[in-house]
Amino acid sequence: MSAAYATFGLAPATRAGGVLADGGYQVHRDFVDFIVDGRPLLFQLSDLDAVSPLASDIPPAIFTAQVRSLLLEARPPLPDGRFVIYGCPECADLACGAVTAVIERDGDDYIWRDFAWQTDEHADLELNGYHGIGPLRFHGPEYRAALAALIEDTEGPPAPRRRVLLIGARVAVLARLAAALRTIGIGADITQDARAVPAEELRGYGAVAFGRAIGEAERAAVRKAFEQAGVEVAYVDGLAPIVPLLVAQIEHALDRSPLGQRRLTGLVAADGEAGIEVTSSCRVQVTAYRLDRLYRTHTQEVFDGILEPGRHRILLDPKAVKGESFVVARTSGSVLVEPVRR
Repeated sequence: MSAAYATFGLAPATRAGGVLADGGYQVHRDFVDFIVDGRPLLFQLSDLDAVSPLASDIPPAIFTAQVRSLLLEARPPLPDGRFVIYGCPECADLACGAVTAVIERDGDDYIWRDFAWQTDEHADLELNGYHGIGPLRFHGPEYRAALAALIEDTEGPPAPRRRVLLIGARVAVLARLAAALRTIGIGADITQDARAVPAEELRGYGAVAFGRAIGEAERAAVRKAFEQAGVEVAYVDGLAPIVPLLVAQIEHALDRSPLGQRRLTGLVAADGEAGIEVTSSCRVQVTAYRLDRLYRTHTQEVFDGILEPGRHRILLDPKAVKGESFVVARTSGSVLVEPVRR
């Protein structure tokens, strides 16, 4: 089969969870993405919200079976030699839709071809084919080495540390925040003194979030406790007692995907506008949060649309960013948070 060679690799990726402006929730998922010619294959699919079958929260035996399937050591899960490349991040049900492709051997090479959007057992290439993607030809040794490395040592993907330690003075806010994080698949614990937490437990955290009332001496003690336990964690300085905003900050802190492989790479909020930078065509949602003089929260969705690669300026409603206010920008894979500066 005639097809130009492409490089094949794998990299950790995240489907960012969050508390949405409409009150809904979006589940956090960590997965391994396919890197083709140095770029995530998912980025060629515009605004698709999906994850690969190589998700970190599936049982090790199923993860290993998925890897062996991509190596063609097992029968295709779908008719006509088709494999799921990306599926629904919430339920992985084919009925929700999935990107599928034929995977086959040609000598020592592996070829991915006939990409399509599929919602039942058979793909309609004429109606739902991704005609601008593939066929992709991968060198066999490179392809096998990348996939085999996922299961050679641990029989599963590296386990991300999806637990957060919450430290603050407002117990009611911390309780709501912990509940929201658990709802989207992130563990959360509340404490006032990390020095009382055993080192073995500290090693399970990926981030620490401080409330605004926590002083520098207390923060330094927490950092020292983690250093003594030999744990590197991300530290989050909570911007305001607004649960969706804090969830977005924590999601950003937990993002372990390489910086060069993120869609959303820049956010500034000043002088009545938000500046956003994206690396590939994708859906971007921008939400403004503000606290009024009585510390009540006000939320406004200011933008929801497809942005092309590059830098963009989005006007902010003056009422939405009056006083102490913040902007959250999110794509399916990442989220950024910034205070509005005058």
